[in-house]
Formats: sequence, structure tokens, C-alpha cells
Amino acid sequence: VQLQASGGGLVQAGGTLKLSCAASGMTGNFNNMGWYRQFPGKSREMVALLYDDGTIKYGDPVKGRFTISGDNAKNSVSLQMSNLRPEDTAVYYCRLIRLSGLASHWGQGTLVTVSS
Repeated sequence: VQLQASGGGLVQAGGTLKLSCAASGMTGNFNNMGWYRQFPGKSREMVALLYDDGTIKYGDPVKGRFTISGDNAKNSVSLQMSNLRPEDTAVYYCRLIRLSGLASHWGQGTLVTVSS
């Protein structure tokens, strides 16, 4: 299984960016799929998750600013990031969980830089 993420880049504070991630090489659908981010010297933190039953979870720092959407049948998710802040600057990773949680897959990170 491979996850291909795209959409990172440089944006000014208050701006918007959209990240996308698609899985290939797998059969079946995800249990959940979403985004994590990692700051230098820190562990990865959950940003947004989409579950196969439609449940969505957001990390507290991004609630009201980020929106996750996706297609379970296509094993893909997107993250619309609005009102970006310099503290959102991080490497963002796509993650997919399948096989009732027995398998976890990470995409390559994509850097999001928000300038003040």
C-alpha cells in the first residue's frame, strides 16, 4: 500500500491550502484515514481523521479552521486548511488504517509553511 500526498507549500498567515492523499495498491477500504502533523523535535499529532462510518475528528488547534473530506470507496482524503497561522507550520503526514486496525500506513510528509 502506498499513500501519495500532495498540496503542501508556502502561504501567508490567514491564507488557505489544500492537502490531498490517495492510497494505491490495496484492496478493500479504510477504517480511518486522515492527517497528522509533526513539529521539529515533537511527536506527530492528530490533525483530522475521517472514519469509515463518516465520523470526523479534529485536533483542538485546528477546529473551525480545517475541514477533512474523503471518499472511502476511493481510499482518498483531502484537508482544506483555512485561516492558517504560523503555528500551523509543520510537516503533514497522511495516514490510513485498515484491516480493523491491524494495518497502518503512512504517506511521505508534505511541508506546510505559514509566514507571518
